[in-house]
Amino acid sequence: MQLTESHKDYWRKNLRITGILLAIWFVVTFVIGYFARDLNFTFFGWPFSFWVGGQGALVVYCVIIWYYAHYMNKLDIEHNVHEED
Repeated sequence: MQLTESHKDYWRKNLRITGILLAIWFVVTFVIGYFARDLNFTFFGWPFSFWVGGQGALVVYCVIIWYYAHYMNKLDIEHNVHEED
């Protein structure tokens, strides 16, 4: 099967957004989580490290999933590979 320029563009955009979102995931999971214990201040009444691990990371993960689904729906429509209603 010969890939058209549209297929290559679709795949390039898909890989780029996946890489960006994985980088955000990595930073939230490992970098902020590791350095949060050094940030000794309260945030909404809780220690910041507890809030990052218990609440903040989960919120970021949900936003990442929502954004990826939203972006891919728009990309599918742009490249005419979306599912018909």
